[in-house]
Amino acid sequence: MNPVLALLLRAPLHGMGLLVTPLPRPLELALGRLLGKVFLALDFKRAAIGRDNMRRCLPELDAAGVERLLADNYAHYGVLFLELCHMYSPVPGHWRAYAQRVSRVEGLDAWRAAHARGKGVIIFGGHSANWELGSAAGGLAGVKPMIVTRRLKPAWLHDWMEARRLDTGVACAFQPRTMPSILKQLKRGDTVGFVLDQYMPPPMGEPLRFFGATVHTLAAVAPLARRTGAAVVRADNWRGPDGVVRVLFTETPLGEDDKADNQRFIDLLEADIRRAPEQWLWVHRRFKHAVWPAPAAAAPTP
Repeated sequence: MNPVLALLLRAPLHGMGLLVTPLPRPLELALGRLLGKVFLALDFKRAAIGRDNMRRCLPELDAAGVERLLADNYAHYGVLFLELCHMYSPVPGHWRAYAQRVSRVEGLDAWRAAHARGKGVIIFGGHSANWELGSAAGGLAGVKPMIVTRRLKPAWLHDWMEARRLDTGVACAFQPRTMPSILKQLKRGDTVGFVLDQYMPPPMGEPLRFFGATVHTLAAVAPLARRTGAAVVRADNWRGPDGVVRVLFTETPLGEDDKADNQRFIDLLEADIRRAPEQWLWVHRRFKHAVWPAPAAAAPTP
């Protein structure tokens, strides 16, 4: 990339990172919620996606309830945006220090017990609260996960983000050829993390039930755990009223069937999302090619 163009692209990111670096957490949360209102007023396309997903997934909400949830969801995005800006701070070590300050791991003994068996650990979770802070909290607590993600463009952005993750003990396996890295990680008895709340086409995805829809979902967790002997641990992420992003680890043993296990994992993830629905990524096109249940027939008029 042309050095001048690279500088023009990098300067705003590092500028935002520098602006958020000294913010007290209460002020950051308040500014984030205000910023979310601005996003909602301007982001017509993604707001429409979020509104449609909420209507389909949460039919118990009336129109006013959907609008309230959408407003709360965008307040979350405003906070999330400012949190992620900390990753671009040019101050050395800032992302690590920030993650130590605003994130916590709970249920670490569950991961330790699974890790002690020596066959590796597979963690599954989703895009609730702040997944980057959740991963960083795990890395700083000694979990040191390898997350499965995509390469970013341009190259300088990819290198910058990878360096910030590595500084908190988080390694990456980059799609599409991730399996050799994953198997090596598990063979060493270490931890791999997957997200299950994104659309995953075949052959890596299989149709599973999620919020009432049948939609393709990553199918690797159960067969990979059965093949390697790795333990499976669920990670529930949420941001509390105090602004602390918490990650709760819970071991989830395998059953007898891969598809049934994968369905159980996605059911658990859905339950986690339902506990704090305003903190999930509703504006993502999660339900591509989904098959939705037919609407219930109206009761006959007496």
